[in-house]
Amino acid sequence: MSGPPDLSKALEQSGLIDVAYFVEDGPAGSVLLASTSLGLVRVAFLGAERAALEPVLVELSHRLSPRVLESRQRLDTARRELDEFFSGRRRSFEVPLDWALVKPGFTRRVLESTARIPFGQTLSYRGVAALAGNDRAFRAAGTALGSNPLPIVVPCHRVLHAGGGLGGYTGGLEVKRTLLRIEGVLPDTRATST
Repeated sequence: MSGPPDLSKALEQSGLIDVAYFVEDGPAGSVLLASTSLGLVRVAFLGAERAALEPVLVELSHRLSPRVLESRQRLDTARRELDEFFSGRRRSFEVPLDWALVKPGFTRRVLESTARIPFGQTLSYRGVAALAGNDRAFRAAGTALGSNPLPIVVPCHRVLHAGGGLGGYTGGLEVKRTLLRIEGVLPDTRATST
C-alpha cells in the first residue's frame, strides 16, 4: 500500500505555491531552504531535532505569503549547490536570490557586500561596513549580519572580529566553525585515529 500522493509537483506547475520549502540535512545540521518564484529567499538552521521548523514556516507565511508548501522540485538547484559546498566541490553559489526578507538600505548593502567575500577568505565587521558605505557603522553591520535570512549562501560566517575572533552566528558558533573548516579558514581539529 502506498502513501498519499505527492501533489507538490502539480501544485508547483499550477502556480499555487508562492513559497516552496525543503529541509536538507548536512554537516551544519538540518537546514530549511525556501524559495519564491524569484529565487532562494530563506535559509534557516533548524538544529538536530528540527524544532525550529514551525516558527520559520510561520515567519514565511506572515512575511511573504500564506501559500507555503513543501516542494523538493523548486529547491533542487539550491539543494545541489549546498551539497556541493558542504563536500568542498563548490566555492560560490549561483542560485538566484530573492531579497524580499532583507531590510532595504544599509542592511541590504551589508549583505550584498558579504555575498562578494570569496570562498576561503574572511573580512572584519568594519571591513564589511566599509564596503557597504560606512566603515564606522561596524556595529550596525553586525546587526545586519545577524538578521541575514540567507546564511551560507550569503556567507556571513566569513565575517570575523578585527582581532580574528569568531563573533556571533545565527546557527551557533559550532556551525560557524564547521563552515570555516569546510573553506579551510580554520584547521580541522577533529582528531583522526590511526
